[in-house]
Amino acid sequence: MKLIFCGTPQFAVPTLDRLIKEAFSIELVVTNPDEPSGRGYKLKSSPVKELAERNALKTYQPAKLKDPAVRAFLSQYHPDAIVVVAYGHIIPPWMIDLSPLGCINLHASLLPKYRGAAPIAWAIVQGERITGVTTMRIDAGLDTGDILLQREDAIRDDDNAETLAGRLSVLGADLMVETLRALEWGTVVPRPQDSALATLAPMLKKEDGEIDWTQPAEQIWRRVRGFYPWPGAYTRLRGKHVHLWVARPLAQPVPAGAEPGDLLMERGKLFVVCGGATLLEALELQLEGRKRLSAADFINGIRLAPGERFGE
Repeated sequence: MKLIFCGTPQFAVPTLDRLIKEAFSIELVVTNPDEPSGRGYKLKSSPVKELAERNALKTYQPAKLKDPAVRAFLSQYHPDAIVVVAYGHIIPPWMIDLSPLGCINLHASLLPKYRGAAPIAWAIVQGERITGVTTMRIDAGLDTGDILLQREDAIRDDDNAETLAGRLSVLGADLMVETLRALEWGTVVPRPQDSALATLAPMLKKEDGEIDWTQPAEQIWRRVRGFYPWPGAYTRLRGKHVHLWVARPLAQPVPAGAEPGDLLMERGKLFVVCGGATLLEALELQLEGRKRLSAADFINGIRLAPGERFGE
């Protein structure tokens, strides 16, 4: 089977790697342009491009798919299918029609739930216990195409968006191979999505990470995990940003008179009063301009005083 592969970040790497190892004929890898990175702002290739070059695959890096020159270039190819994994661009109609089997997308949710750019983050934030991956045929809508195959995976209490993405990327790679073989053999029956069951997972914004301490501890804990590593969960202390990297909710009573955002210290541990008279233990934090620290080192390093509170 001849393929064009479209993808950019690390999440797409396991799928491309599996397709290479399964000896699919990958005629072209389409990925985002190199971007400035690091202190010297040197151009850095995407993880997908790095893997493609290690395997001597031809790469193409258009900034926009709307450019007529891009259409002319890609129309030279005649793939059986186009595989799309976290590419970062809306696939135009002409590209959907370029191959007989269509554009096959790997999406990191159990569609129709969590359509959109950040399904992993929002599944954690919303308290889902089960998520998974879906292969689907891309159509003109936002993740609305027919479902091909799906696989479930449990969301663990110690998962954050990064660890869950790593697991789903590997699960998705296996599912993509299975999907392409089934399409080749004609053994998969596409099924329409029930849009009445759809939920949205919009692109993350920096302000999504700001902690509202009037929310219950468990809800804040889910946001800490879901927004890891970006935009992160953050608050303010002494007029500076504090990034909360790791935390956990506690099932113990809140002292009388304590209010959301109040900080409590005990034997090197740091607790934050949250909404609904709940407590969150802050385990790893980072004050603006400083290193990421354990709670004990954070308390000692900034000389945290009784009566201080987050959100100010």
